[in-house]
Amino acid sequence: MMLVNGDHRMMKVDSSSSKSKRKHFGNNYNIQEEENVMHEVVDLSRMSLDTLPLKSHLNLGIIYKLDISNNNLQVIPESLTARLLNVGVLDVHSNQLRKLPNSIGCLTKLKTLNISGNHLQSLPKTIENCRALEDLNANFNQLTKLPDTIGFELINLKKLSVNSNKLTYLPSSTSHLTKLRHLDARLNHLRSLPEDLENLINLEVLNISQNFQDLEALPYSIGVLFSLVELDVSYNKISTLPESMGCLRRLRKLNVEGNPLVSPPPEVVELGLHMIKEYLSEKMNGAHQNSPKKRSWIGKLKKYSTFSGIRTTQGGSSVPSYQTIDALASPRHTGMFSPRRIFSPRSYFTSNF
Repeated sequence: MMLVNGDHRMMKVDSSSSKSKRKHFGNNYNIQEEENVMHEVVDLSRMSLDTLPLKSHLNLGIIYKLDISNNNLQVIPESLTARLLNVGVLDVHSNQLRKLPNSIGCLTKLKTLNISGNHLQSLPKTIENCRALEDLNANFNQLTKLPDTIGFELINLKKLSVNSNKLTYLPSSTSHLTKLRHLDARLNHLRSLPEDLENLINLEVLNISQNFQDLEALPYSIGVLFSLVELDVSYNKISTLPESMGCLRRLRKLNVEGNPLVSPPPEVVELGLHMIKEYLSEKMNGAHQNSPKKRSWIGKLKKYSTFSGIRTTQGGSSVPSYQTIDALASPRHTGMFSPRRIFSPRSYFTSNF
């Protein structure tokens, strides 16, 4: 790591080679371009820039990380992003951007994109070409929608952060982000979630809190999010939690504060997560005999061996019988949750783990 000074300003340049030559841009800052390198980090953050100073004689093709955050940029030139052929990390947060260049679709090696703290109302459809993208941070913008097919294209996305926007819904294709681990959509105007969440087999953290008067219900499919560890649905208008949530065996943190909950009732909620899941499980046993829609879902949950519908007696009390989720990590069940298998009529799980 080298620190390059230029008239009281500092720019960080990190490169994998020790051979370097200095390139000058204007009177206030400079940058070092390394010879014979494949990766270079260019830091132009916090320089009060209105326009980008990069000149054509800088080899943009060798930049791996470009940080132009915390400036006053209103535009990123199309020609700039089109030449960032090897960029893996692009940080443009805290600027004045109202749109992203369409040429962002040229960044086929981009893994991390931080566009938070701007004035973006939409994302260009070309962003779907960034299929290597793993982390997309679009917090604190004015987004009213996401590209409809974003979930079909960004197949490697692991973290999606869109909190503090104006989203009224998440595209149904979101449920096809099978590698997604973290979804943060709080502080929006969400009215619902996609119905078919079952393909989000790796989702560990889901935060849809503070959609206030807009979000009134959760889809029944939330009970099939087997990897879910943290769920925050606080400060919405939810009155009933789906009974299927009783099958979230790995869930360790649940925040339902600020909702007009009727089911489970407040006296159950006060007893903590364990009692909430037990209450929902008891209700699921009753639902097994009632609504055809719920019977259908319970049948699917039985296929995953998270809910058996059979009541067993423990210590004189009647409780639902479960299969352990931890057993699913064994080699015996490898590949069992591929999208093509997840709802196969064949029963992959037995009762004798």
